[in-house]
Amino acid sequence: MTGIEPTMTFHPRPEAGTATPWAFPAPERGTLANGLTLLHCHRPGQQLVAVEVLLDAPLAAEPAELDGVATILARAFSEGTDTLTAEEFAAELERAGATMGAHADHSCVRVSLEVPASRLERGLTLLADALRAPALPGDEIERLVANRLDEIVHELANPARRAAFALYGDLFDSADRLSRPRAGSAETVRRIDRAAVQAFYDAHVRPATATAVVVGDLEGVDLPGILDRTLGAWTGDKAEPSSSEPIAADDTARVIIVDRPSSVQTQLLIGRIGPDRHDEHWAAQVLGTYCLGGTLTSRLDRVLREEKGYTYGVRALNQPLRSASDGTGRVLLAITGSVDTASTGPALADLWTVLRTLAAEGLTDDERDVAVQNLVGVAPLKYETSAAVADTLADQVEQGLPDDYQAQMYRRLAEVSTAEATAAVVAAFPPDRLVTVLVGDASVIAGPVRELGIGDVTVVQS
Repeated sequence: MTGIEPTMTFHPRPEAGTATPWAFPAPERGTLANGLTLLHCHRPGQQLVAVEVLLDAPLAAEPAELDGVATILARAFSEGTDTLTAEEFAAELERAGATMGAHADHSCVRVSLEVPASRLERGLTLLADALRAPALPGDEIERLVANRLDEIVHELANPARRAAFALYGDLFDSADRLSRPRAGSAETVRRIDRAAVQAFYDAHVRPATATAVVVGDLEGVDLPGILDRTLGAWTGDKAEPSSSEPIAADDTARVIIVDRPSSVQTQLLIGRIGPDRHDEHWAAQVLGTYCLGGTLTSRLDRVLREEKGYTYGVRALNQPLRSASDGTGRVLLAITGSVDTASTGPALADLWTVLRTLAAEGLTDDERDVAVQNLVGVAPLKYETSAAVADTLADQVEQGLPDDYQAQMYRRLAEVSTAEATAAVVAAFPPDRLVTVLVGDASVIAGPVRELGIGDVTVVQS
């Protein structure tokens, strides 16, 4: 024993710092000499820079009988350039520490890039070369088409995807591109070859109608110079931006059962269309929809999941379709989930009871307050990464919204009253104006569903 007793030093407990106000980042806007529109946003500490390029190549512009060509083009952007093979292009991306992806949606084709700020010029050079002169090699196009055909088989076997195909196909007129699968059907994809992809590229991909969004830590980065040497070197013909037709849909109450014999579950997808983000009541609609089915504590889950045990979860959502600043854009308003087969009739009965009770009694102040806390309070965490900010800014561009839209949206959400949220969600989901798609065993569920009186019932084969 040394006779020395150990001592412990207690340091003062850390105190919380002064809270700082948060707002969605405001971008700076400009135009390059080639006509490319640019939005950029400095985010200190975000050393991984995110880039989104929106190409004015909407699905509605796909040639007749070639649905899916925009998707094949999007996937082909990473398959080499006029100077690099597909393997060399992939290797150069890896050397730059970059990742690149692309997808086609109803409004445009979007190409994304993430790259360390220290290698931004190299990453943008590769992106610009892919946009300027994609190789579109015939063998790679054939491989992409084959891959897409394989995907379709799996999509048709997936109850949720099959329900979406049935709802879109029934809700919209067959002449509207919205009525058909975004990435094409087996019949149309089989017709796609290199010539079709090249023709779609030539017709729609040009800087004058494109927009680039750049977000990250740009401290000490010569962004104007880098952009001039990369995306600014991309040339193309001038053209007018594309326009979209107004969206119309038939929301006469009806039920479509996609028969899946012996299925142990029924996939539910209930929907109609409603006003988009340009509508003055959009914030109230978002808040009301969240109260209805935005989380595990929302009204639909409390009844169908917690009280009745029919499901693992049911969600209500509003998904943009095509958006336009003139107010002709629309969103899909939907309720989606799955229940065990035997509970299909009772679950739908209770779901309709929830909707009717909501219309009669309204939301509560507690429901409204929890929704505001969840939607507004999570925003600083939601936008911690440069990619999340870039994606939202690109959404704003795609939907014709002002650059400060998201910042104003959070302010407006906090101001929405319980009465406003109630009125909006009741208008969004009227019990007598909903199209219901059920993917399940028709021999078991058709009878009970007919007895509910929620619309004429049609059974189709899967």
